[in-house]
Amino acid sequence: MGTTPDWFVLIMGLSGGLAIFLLGMDRTVSGLKGLAGNRLRLILGRLAGNRWYGAATGAAITAVIQSSSITTVVVVGLVSAGAMTLLMSVGVIFGANVGTTITAQIIAFKVTKYALAVVAIGFGIDFFARTERLERIGRTVLGLGLVFFGMSIMGIAMEPLQEHQGFLDAMASISNVWIGIALGAIFTALVQSSSATTAIVIAMAATDLVSLELAIALVLGANIGTSLTAQLAAIGKPVEAKRVAVVHTLFNVLGVLIWIPFIQILASLAVRLSPADDIPRQIAWAHTIFNVTNLFVFIWFTQLFARAATALVKERPDDAAAVKTRYLSDDLLATPSLALDRARMEIARMGTRVRDMVAAGIPAALTGTAEDLNTVEAADDEVDELHTQVVAYLGRISETGITREQTAELLGLLEAAGDIEAIGDAVETNLVADGRRRLEDGIVISPATEALINDLATEVLTAVDIAVGAVGRGSQEAARQAIEMKPEIAAMTAEAREHQLERLTAHEPDRVGAYRIEADIIEDLKRVYYYAKRAARVGVPKDH
Repeated sequence: MGTTPDWFVLIMGLSGGLAIFLLGMDRTVSGLKGLAGNRLRLILGRLAGNRWYGAATGAAITAVIQSSSITTVVVVGLVSAGAMTLLMSVGVIFGANVGTTITAQIIAFKVTKYALAVVAIGFGIDFFARTERLERIGRTVLGLGLVFFGMSIMGIAMEPLQEHQGFLDAMASISNVWIGIALGAIFTALVQSSSATTAIVIAMAATDLVSLELAIALVLGANIGTSLTAQLAAIGKPVEAKRVAVVHTLFNVLGVLIWIPFIQILASLAVRLSPADDIPRQIAWAHTIFNVTNLFVFIWFTQLFARAATALVKERPDDAAAVKTRYLSDDLLATPSLALDRARMEIARMGTRVRDMVAAGIPAALTGTAEDLNTVEAADDEVDELHTQVVAYLGRISETGITREQTAELLGLLEAAGDIEAIGDAVETNLVADGRRRLEDGIVISPATEALINDLATEVLTAVDIAVGAVGRGSQEAARQAIEMKPEIAAMTAEAREHQLERLTAHEPDRVGAYRIEADIIEDLKRVYYYAKRAARVGVPKDH
C-alpha cells in the first residue's frame, strides 16, 4: 500500500506553493508590463501588417511580458481603433500562444534550487533602487524568484505521493486522454493561469506521479482552459474584444482536437528533443511543438479565422447607436501606462465626433434648416457623455499610484479632453445659435461670403484633424503642425472680415444683420481653432 501521506500538510504545501507561484507570476508580469507597456501598442501597430510579422511580434512580446492576455488586450484596442484589422490581429494572437511556451521552458529547467537567491537579488535591487526603472527590474526579478520558490514548495509537497499506492493507481487509471484534457481545462479555468497548470504538471512529472502522455493531455487541456478564461473576460466588452477572444479559442480548441489522435507521436517527438529521464523538459517541448506546429498550420487560414469570428460574433444594431466608450477598460487600471494609452484613444475618438460636429455645423449655420441645426445640437450630448466617462476613467487611473511622468501625461489628457469638449460646446452654443438667428431673421448669406467662410472652415477642420491625431498618437510633430497653422488661419480670418466690411455698403435687405451673423460664424471658427491648437499642445507628452 505504501506510506499514507499527511494530507493536511500535503494540501497546505501544494496550495501555499501555488499561491506563491501565482504571486510571483503577478509580480513578474506587473514589472514587465511597466517596463514594456508604453511601447506595446507602437510595436504591434508597426509590425502586425503582415501575418508572419504579426505572429513573430505576438510571440516575442508575450515571451517578454509573460502574459498573452495583455497582448490580447492591446490587440483589441488596436482593432477597435482601426489601427489594426481583425485579420491582422489573427497572426498576433497565434504568435501570442507560442510566446506562452517560454514559461514552460523556463520552468522545466532545474532552477528551483536557485529560487531564494533570485528572491534575494530581486529584493535587493528593489530595496536599493533610486529610479523607477530599477524598481521595476527588481520587482520582476523578485517575481521570478517567487515563481521558482513556489515550484520548489509544490514539488516538495508532492513527494510523499510517490509512495502512496492509491494515488499512483488513480493516476495510472487515467488512460483516456479526454479525461486528462478535461482536468487540465477545468483547473486552468479555476486558477485562470495556464502557466500554473503547466507548473503543477511539471512538478508532478518531476516526481514520477504522471506519465508523459497524461502530462501532455493535461497541458493541452490547459490551453482550452485559458481560452475559456479569455471568453469570460470578453463578456460585456466591445464586439471587437469578443471576436479576438473567439480567434484565441478557435486556435486552441481546434489545435487540441487535431493533436488528440497524435499524442503518442507528440510524446515521441518530445523524447527525441530531451534526455529520456527528463520528463519536465519533455513536457515543455511537447507544449512548444503543439503551439508552434499549430501556428505554422493555421497561419495559412487567417482569413478563415477572421471570417469565422465575425460570423460567430455579430454586431447588434444597438451597439453602434449606444453612447458608450470603446477603449476604456478597468482591466488595465493595474497597468497605468496601458490605461493612459486607452484613455488617449478614447479622447481621439471623442475628437473625431467633435470634428464631425464642426463639419456639419458650418453648412447648418450658413444654409441649413431647423432640423439640420437640431441634429448638430443633439450630437453634443454624445460628446458630453463621452467626456464625462473619460474624465471618470482618468480619475480612476490617478488613484493607482502612478509615476510623476504618468501624472503629467494624465493632466495633459484631462486638459485635452476638456478642450475637445469645448469645441463641441462652441458648435452647439454658438454655431447653432447663429443658424437659428439666420432663420428667424430671414437672412441669406451671399455666395461670395459663404465661399470665404467655407474656405476658412476647411482650414480649421484640417487643424482639428491634425490636433485630434496628435492627441491620439501622442505626436509632438503633429502638435507642431496644428500650432503652425495659426498664421494661415489668421490671414484667412482677416480676409473674410475685410470682405464683410466691403459688403456693408451693399444694397441688400438687412445687410447689418447679415454682417453680424457672418462675423459671429467667423469668430466661432476662430474659437474652434483655438481649442484644437490648445488640445494638441497640452495633450502630447513633452518627451514624445
